[in-house]
Amino acid sequence: MHRLTGKVALVTGGSSGIGRASAVAFAHEGAKVMLAARGIDRGERVAHEVQVAGGEAQIVRADMSSPSDIEALVERAWDLHGRLDFAFNNAASTEAKLSRTADVTEEEFDRLMAANLKSVWLCMKHEILAMLRQQPQGGAIVNTSSVNGLGGARMGAVYSATKSGILALTKSAAQEYAREGIRINALVAGAFQTPMLVSAMDSIAGAQGIARDAIEAQYCQFIPQGRIGRPEEAAEAVVWLCSDAASYMTGHSMIVDGGMTASMR
Repeated sequence: MHRLTGKVALVTGGSSGIGRASAVAFAHEGAKVMLAARGIDRGERVAHEVQVAGGEAQIVRADMSSPSDIEALVERAWDLHGRLDFAFNNAASTEAKLSRTADVTEEEFDRLMAANLKSVWLCMKHEILAMLRQQPQGGAIVNTSSVNGLGGARMGAVYSATKSGILALTKSAAQEYAREGIRINALVAGAFQTPMLVSAMDSIAGAQGIARDAIEAQYCQFIPQGRIGRPEEAAEAVVWLCSDAASYMTGHSMIVDGGMTASMR
């Protein structure tokens, strides 16, 4: 039985990785999916994948560092469907380079903050306003954070700061809107086979002059399950957080990392 039949889900960063897998998972559960992505061609391929599987999806080209794009995206979902039940704020910049804290330029800092943190706040702002004005009122939002946001990471201070900020935004808003029927949770993602992770490992491998496979093998040693996760495994957590099965859960940071941070929390 489909858990989300007739519901409307918005997924940012929906053209690849966890976003793509989540869009497909929402559709499999019966939701109508609105995909937001900068790359329209890749987004259209995902929308087609959803449709082939029997779901309904539209793709909207949107840059999550653009406030006007974000506002227009949420309004587009509202205009098409008359409501917004779920939002998965998953888009993030892949342009961050590995740098020690003092070597990050002010321009790099501002760009990453805008792409990874301000964008999530702007998405939440417009999604919450949409969920408050619809009848019945309410909805569920999931924001993608990272295990790096739990305590920081060498050579990734600003990225880690954005992901830590997402957790604070999530927990704060969850308290503010709980009585109005809006649940807000965070996916704290570990390592998943996504283009972003591949790019990061390529950068590390290049800096160390070794093969990426060697970097991945080293990384897996820190994961009790001994492997990198599949995007579909993260997507299942996202859909569950949006479903009625998680009806009493809000302000939660759901860590999905194969046990990597279990010894530190």
